[in-house]
Amino acid sequence: MRLAVTFSGSLDIEADSIVLRDGYPVVNSIVLKDFQVEIVQDEPEHKLLRYQSPVLGDGVFGLEIRRDRLLDQVVLRYWLEGLDPSLVLTSFGLQFQEIENLRAYLRNGYTSWDGSAYVDVEALADFGPHEIRPDTGYAMTQLLPHHGEKSLLLGFDRHDRFQNVFTFDTLRCPPALTVLTLWDEKDRRGLSRCESENLIIFESDQVEKGLKKWVEIVAQASPIPPRNDGRQITGWSSWYNLYAYISEEIILRYLERVKTVVDREQLPMRIFQVDDGFTPEMGDWLEVKPQFPRGIKPILDDIRRAGFIPGLWIGPFMVGNRSHLYRDHPDWVARDRTTGGPLVQWRHVGEERWHKLSEEYYILDATHPDALDYLREVFHTWRHEWGCEYFKTDFMHFASDHGPDRAIWHTPGFTRIEVWRKVGEMIREEIGDALWLGSGCPLWASIGLVDANRIAHDVGVDWRGRLSAQSLLNDLATRNYANHILWQADPDCILLRNEHHNLSNSEVRSLALYAGMSGGVMMTSDDLQELSANRLRLWKFILEMGPNACLFPYLGTSSLIYDRVPGDYPSHQITHEARLVDPVIVQLRREVGSDPGVDAVFIINTGTHPVQRSFQFEALGLNSPLHVFDWIENQALPEACDHVSLTLKPHDGVLLLLSEKPFRK
Repeated sequence: MRLAVTFSGSLDIEADSIVLRDGYPVVNSIVLKDFQVEIVQDEPEHKLLRYQSPVLGDGVFGLEIRRDRLLDQVVLRYWLEGLDPSLVLTSFGLQFQEIENLRAYLRNGYTSWDGSAYVDVEALADFGPHEIRPDTGYAMTQLLPHHGEKSLLLGFDRHDRFQNVFTFDTLRCPPALTVLTLWDEKDRRGLSRCESENLIIFESDQVEKGLKKWVEIVAQASPIPPRNDGRQITGWSSWYNLYAYISEEIILRYLERVKTVVDREQLPMRIFQVDDGFTPEMGDWLEVKPQFPRGIKPILDDIRRAGFIPGLWIGPFMVGNRSHLYRDHPDWVARDRTTGGPLVQWRHVGEERWHKLSEEYYILDATHPDALDYLREVFHTWRHEWGCEYFKTDFMHFASDHGPDRAIWHTPGFTRIEVWRKVGEMIREEIGDALWLGSGCPLWASIGLVDANRIAHDVGVDWRGRLSAQSLLNDLATRNYANHILWQADPDCILLRNEHHNLSNSEVRSLALYAGMSGGVMMTSDDLQELSANRLRLWKFILEMGPNACLFPYLGTSSLIYDRVPGDYPSHQITHEARLVDPVIVQLRREVGSDPGVDAVFIINTGTHPVQRSFQFEALGLNSPLHVFDWIENQALPEACDHVSLTLKPHDGVLLLLSEKPFRK
């Protein structure tokens, strides 16, 4: 590997296929080009630089560069020291003025719903200068070259203190890259330095292998080890069938129906979770609607007696404007620096109003000791008095979205991630070893706290549009690498019902298998007694595949096209929706189910036209020849072979089981 860092007035990082040139320090969005630099140490494996600039006054920007040949990586670390106490520090980092040979970059979203995708730089050519571009990502990025086989990954190792941002300027040619640590006006008293986390840089000859190497580094650096007991989270949730229209009678009826099918079919479903709809307003978490006359504890006891782990839904940071909590404690929510009033994170009025009375939703201020104590009481009560053993926490991004430019906290001096971690660490302390799924959650700040993370938006009943299959198809592939390393990936509930949706039979089957191949969280909301025999066979197969994570052998190889589409309500602005030039996605699972030596390959056509493809098994990293069993057609190919050739209809897929031994008829 050729990965060299040189300094001749500016910083260059030269890899086999990608070069980052003209790197300069950045402080508070100001690029420091008017500087004097002292080279404190200049060795091949270790460089130490000190920048002085009028922007910093008597302060210094420090940069350390270490070359680790054993691990084939470079580690950058930057800091500020000697700053005037009156200087307000919001961010600092590095800007590279040019990236040479860049075809695409991974725009890595920060939360469950902030999608991730490989952005083709030249596909942005028809974006207007004022149109929103997919140019800002978080935690890490991966650079893919026009020519050459190796990608270059840049990613931070720790994520429990700061949000780290990667911003590409694609209006330039070649594009530029700015890497920033958001200091968020964190209190500097008592600190001799304001230091970044370690920025790890390395090359990889295979896209997904490089991503997995990064998450292994993150797992090792996390101050709290990731939670990964190897047991797959499976079960039933009330939301995507019943939504908010639930009562004690309805929940108990579905409990009986789910248990009947689980016992009859011996399905490995562990959890029965009551989703939103049992509390009157967001924030009033210790109050229960009259539709639950016995309260929640007896229902959780009934769920436990039925043989399931009882679960509940909560949005810890959400406070509705009509909640008793806000009426009694208006000072417990974050304030808006512009208006001076409560910071409105979410607004629903008119016909779009949600199933609560509140029109506005505010952010619980975790820096207010009384607000944090209240939330602690909620989780303590739910866990130790009500008996909840599975927590689905939703809208968890509320507290990490805003810095001090927008949010005013009761106690200033914390970064947005430190505010979020106050609640995250409290939740884990109160719930103990109970299972915890984060939804709408910071993917990286939650490492070591959650057992699982939603990795896409809510599932819907359509192939395209808002809350459709598109989020799952895009985001599962670009976040799969963290599955079963940092947390279990949750592709959201699997839609199995035969009616009351806008999907064809092949679309339902394809999406279920695509999510099931992930080996992550497997939940459904449908009435199992109403499923057809084919849908029940599908669900049983998905559950029995087990928890091994899949691979995406061709990740990053296809370019993107951006279609102009109407935006979501209420703005209706024109936005850009990305789609792959090659609509075919391939997943590989090793050792599926209980039969040793059986692998699975799922190939799905996400496009609108039929396609023909051929795949050599050796190119997928498999032995050859292999015996092939078509799971959908329920038949084996007559002879072992070294490849498959197939034609896929739009939105349809093929699931092939592969083995060196013949399949039994």
